[in-house]
Amino acid sequence: MRIALLESYYGGSHKAWADGLRTFSRHDIDLLTLPAQFWKWRMQGAAISFARLLSETPDLVLASSMIDLSIFRALTRERLPDAPVAMYFHENQLSYPQNRRQNHGWRYGFINYVSALCADANFFNSQYHLDDFIAQLPRMLKHFGDFNELATIDEIRDKSSVLPLGIDLRRLDEHFSDGASSGPPLILWNHRWQYDKDPETFIKSMIELAEEGYDFELAITGESFGEAPDCFGQAQRHLGDRILQLGYLESFAEYARLLWRADYVVSTAWQEFFGVSVCEAIYCGCTPILPDRLNYPNLLSEELKPACLYQRDRLTAQLRHHLDSGVKLDTTALREKIACFDWRRQAPKYDDVMEQLADRHRSRRGRIRSR
Repeated sequence: MRIALLESYYGGSHKAWADGLRTFSRHDIDLLTLPAQFWKWRMQGAAISFARLLSETPDLVLASSMIDLSIFRALTRERLPDAPVAMYFHENQLSYPQNRRQNHGWRYGFINYVSALCADANFFNSQYHLDDFIAQLPRMLKHFGDFNELATIDEIRDKSSVLPLGIDLRRLDEHFSDGASSGPPLILWNHRWQYDKDPETFIKSMIELAEEGYDFELAITGESFGEAPDCFGQAQRHLGDRILQLGYLESFAEYARLLWRADYVVSTAWQEFFGVSVCEAIYCGCTPILPDRLNYPNLLSEELKPACLYQRDRLTAQLRHHLDSGVKLDTTALREKIACFDWRRQAPKYDDVMEQLADRHRSRRGRIRSR
């Protein structure tokens, strides 16, 4: 099949997903992209740009979630009468935490809603994400005065399913090193430097452990957007000698080697619909220390949850327990669980689902025309 893949925020995990699908799919993927900036304008205006940029007639359109699909379908209705259009939800704005400066209310969540409503199929990167999206819809719709259209929630649910994010995990194998480190444990935090990932809580915990006399090293990576949070300045002042890396690593090889070297990967996020960076670290043998919320519990096996999940204010205590024991968990089985997200396993599933969607759409259109 010929598939038009629309990615309006071509950067970070969105870029990795789009590139990975194009690389590993057995179908012909035409990738149309816009730069990863001005996210609010992408949500509102990307559909107009993609309607103009789409020059070929594909068998199927797969649009990433930062787009108003209703506008795209309206502008392409004459050119794409027979091509099904699907949405892939990396995140949703219904439950994405807003900071005090944003205060945009339901505007962008409503775009996600109408996009899901007019799509032929919706794919979510995790079951947690799908459940969260469906749960948030009545909260938004009941906010309005009348004609809440709550019945549309069932319509969206019926055409929604989970299609886990694909990750090129085997690429990490190229940089594997079995040289055991003789130094202190290395704790890794590898997330975007933004408020929804809550770096302040992580840095506060690291400073507490250092003041208690625990011996560890620290690596802080992840992309920074604009001015770095103040807490990273505090980290340099209080933890400077312990910090092996502070800032984004442009070299994938250097990043991969750091993952293989690290002993623990920590998250403090309040927004995470999948968890790519944690999956990469687990694949490289890191013991995960994760909040008991979001999609994180679904990444772990049941037997490891007590040791790897912490409650709201228990990060320092959880890390203290691991550092006191000095025994690294056996995460071999967990690594195998995470390996299922490798693109070599996921791409055939994507391809099959897209073919089935195209076949159903053709059959439905055929029945309509025969009436």
